[in-house]
Amino acid sequence: MSHVSMRRSSSFPQVAHPTMSEETKQPDSSWWRDAVIYEIAPISFQDSDGDGKGDLPGLLSRIDHLQWLGVDAVWLTPIYPSPFRDFGYDISDYCAIDPGFGSLADFDQLVSRLHQSGMRLIIDLVPNHTADDHAWFRESASSRDNAKADWYLWADPADNGGPPTNWISRFGGSAWEWCEARRQYYYHSFLVEQPDLNWRNPQVRAAIADVMRFWLRRGVDGFRVDASAVLIKDELLRDNPADPDAEGKPPPQRQRPVFTDDRPEAMHCIEFLRAVVDEFGGRLLCGEVQGKTDRIGHFYSNDEPRLHLPLNFALLDSEWTAHALQATIDAYYNAIPAGAWPVWVIGGHDKPRAASKLGAAQARVLAMLLLTLRGTPFFFMGDELGMTQASIPADRVVDPFEKLVGGYGLGRDPERVPLRWDDSPHGGFTDGEPWLPQGDPANNVARLKDEPTSLLHLYRALVALRRRTPCLTQGDYQPLRSRNDILAFRRTLGRNTILVLLNITHEPRRWPGDEQGECLLSTDPGRRRGAISGPIQLRADEGVIIALA
Repeated sequence: MSHVSMRRSSSFPQVAHPTMSEETKQPDSSWWRDAVIYEIAPISFQDSDGDGKGDLPGLLSRIDHLQWLGVDAVWLTPIYPSPFRDFGYDISDYCAIDPGFGSLADFDQLVSRLHQSGMRLIIDLVPNHTADDHAWFRESASSRDNAKADWYLWADPADNGGPPTNWISRFGGSAWEWCEARRQYYYHSFLVEQPDLNWRNPQVRAAIADVMRFWLRRGVDGFRVDASAVLIKDELLRDNPADPDAEGKPPPQRQRPVFTDDRPEAMHCIEFLRAVVDEFGGRLLCGEVQGKTDRIGHFYSNDEPRLHLPLNFALLDSEWTAHALQATIDAYYNAIPAGAWPVWVIGGHDKPRAASKLGAAQARVLAMLLLTLRGTPFFFMGDELGMTQASIPADRVVDPFEKLVGGYGLGRDPERVPLRWDDSPHGGFTDGEPWLPQGDPANNVARLKDEPTSLLHLYRALVALRRRTPCLTQGDYQPLRSRNDILAFRRTLGRNTILVLLNITHEPRRWPGDEQGECLLSTDPGRRRGAISGPIQLRADEGVIIALA
């Protein structure tokens, strides 16, 4: 039986969050090791002008929420000018702000306000492709002998007049589109309106470097690189082989993308991007990578540095049992190079909401796991509210995955719906009609702030505990053998040891260890905090953090 102090709390501890000038920051370029990073899709965060779409002035008006939550950095999905066929990842101008989001002056104000509040700003970099209305592509497509003729991937027809290869777009159909003006095909990994840039062309690399410097000089603290693994395609244009396990998969996944994805030369492109970032002090390069856990290591470095943080979604992909999770965590730590810094991501703009998979109770356990593992934690706006996948009527679908490859559950609209801030119409997000239907009205910020036992308060308490406990940010990770459906590990730093116990079931479980220490935090707000010893009885869906004596 657990022995605990008599001080009982029905809520999580209240905490203060210092500004950047007050807290101790690492002096070198490794600030992200201690950071908690929060992804925001500005279109779904806060609308300021009633058009039903979020914008930068709206985001500026909600900085107090970010301060209250305690996050250290914000990552924004694209805010560049775009026809917005693919959530802004189809860019028309890399060095401007889409008028729907605001202006460069709004952006500069956002950078300044975040920095004043002790937070950093990361923005999306999309170097693989542009929109087809980008000036670069319009010029490239006009003829075979213009100044940008080789800025995109062009190829002559096959002998039968059809596409040059069998390569398939992520959104279905051939990845090659005919251009009458050039009498050639251009390649598009994604939508037909998203032509791929030619990264073998040094002028393209130089142009993207100039884009990066434009934003770095405006004060951004780093980039998340979109589609970093597909920057280079096979120079010989060899056909991809069929996937022998294709049955039941959507058409784009019925090939093995051997010659289009994760080519060795793509690593040189990432090294180039890293070199540009390293021209500026203390900036971060993280990125979307592909492949299973055993492939993630090469995105860090080889002879030259690559990404600081290749984003790792292994927790989302894992089976949710103690044994599976301990294997997932172990495999990941063993896959990254010695000296590389780990990273854990539990949500995103193109990942199904974890709370829908795990349920509300285990979403609390996931929050504790994320914020106690060794490595930089990322979560997506709304994860702290327990947002689940929203229901999107057929006539409101926006995402091209669902429109073009429907019926396979690939649509990403359900996780992209606008936040609810309160109980008012449209949740305080907009005075107009939200661009996507919103989710559960109960999952709104104001209501959960008023509930001291809510998931929102748990996130805040976990972020604060992590901030003030060096063992959780800098300490080593020591796995323990999972027993009785309890995922267990220690974090150690010098003489300090933190024990984390996570009950991955909906029933009480007993941890048999003879532990002595202090319970710092539980996912169950009814547990008394204080002295704890002996075998520990965990409640259903409970996680605890214990400072061992």
